[in-house]
Amino acid sequence: MLILMAIAAGVLFASGIYMILRRSLVKVLVGILLLSYAANLLLFNSAPLMRGVPPLIDAINGVPGVYADPVPQALILTAIVISFGVTAFAVVLIRQVYVVTGSSDLDSMHCTDIPCDDEEILSDLEDEVK
Repeated sequence: MLILMAIAAGVLFASGIYMILRRSLVKVLVGILLLSYAANLLLFNSAPLMRGVPPLIDAINGVPGVYADPVPQALILTAIVISFGVTAFAVVLIRQVYVVTGSSDLDSMHCTDIPCDDEEILSDLEDEVK
């Protein structure tokens, strides 16, 4: 089962990186989400669940032979909450970019604050070179 989860995490990492390299902002956001899911799955695999074993170390007897590690599950919960906040912010940001530029394509965002005439940009560049 551990190997299957490791393969699933690898597929999620690969597909997340592929989606981040796309041109659409929505696809970039989906890639970031896939990378966060892959990181959560990797953390979850780092300490498997132990049924019927306490997550605490007894002060009198010391460290038992088998105990459950609660830290990865706590990290995953924190990562889920942070991922939700980042996703909500990114959705609002992508919407605002779409309203301002009229497109969610990354190639069309090279000139949002200045006039976007290719001839004017080329003439400005030529003047700076001279």
